Amino acid sequence: MPQDRAIRTREAILQAAGELFGERGYHGTSTTDILARCGVTRGALYFHFPAKEHIADAVIAHQETALSVPERSSPLQATIALTFHYADAIVHDPVMRGAVRLSVEQATYRAPDATPYESPERAVRTLLENSAKRDELLDSADPPTIARLLVGAFTGVQLVSDAMTRRRDLTQRVSHLWRFLLPGIARPSLLPHLRVPDTGVEEVLL
Repeated sequence: MPQDRAIRTREAILQAAGELFGERGYHGTSTTDILARCGVTRGALYFHFPAKEHIADAVIAHQETALSVPERSSPLQATIALTFHYADAIVHDPVMRGAVRLSVEQATYRAPDATPYESPERAVRTLLENSAKRDELLDSADPPTIARLLVGAFTGVQLVSDAMTRRRDLTQRVSHLWRFLLPGIARPSLLPHLRVPDTGVEEVLL
């Protein structure tokens, strides 16, 4: 069906664009490069995206796919799991890597805004607010403040990991982040029950 074909064409463009933006950045990628990689016509590309900036915006929006909150019996454990799932997506999804790079470099093609960071911060804040309601957090732990800190720290961690090891050690760095953060926010009685793996995606339920 024409609609299905249009969906496949759009997905092919975003896949190719995400890969290229991740490899070369915004200015290092042309629409000709994208067309060569995805194999669609220029007319089809412009039908879906009138300009390269619109393609970049759609790739950035791909980050939303990594914000599906894992089900855990503890909201704080779910917060930990979400960060590891997000890290795993960056490591294994080329479009996600393109989205992350564009989010950091967005000033190179438009006035930067907070949109790429608002959804992750909102997701983390909601989980931490639920964690506070479950009495998992210290009285001094403020969910909005922790959410801002965690999103900022995660962004820095993944950038350094990319520069140092091409993100091969990203999950280990995220693990280190949590091991130092948790004692400052979680009830001491909960700490022995929280699962923070050294590597890989967090999969253990409380």
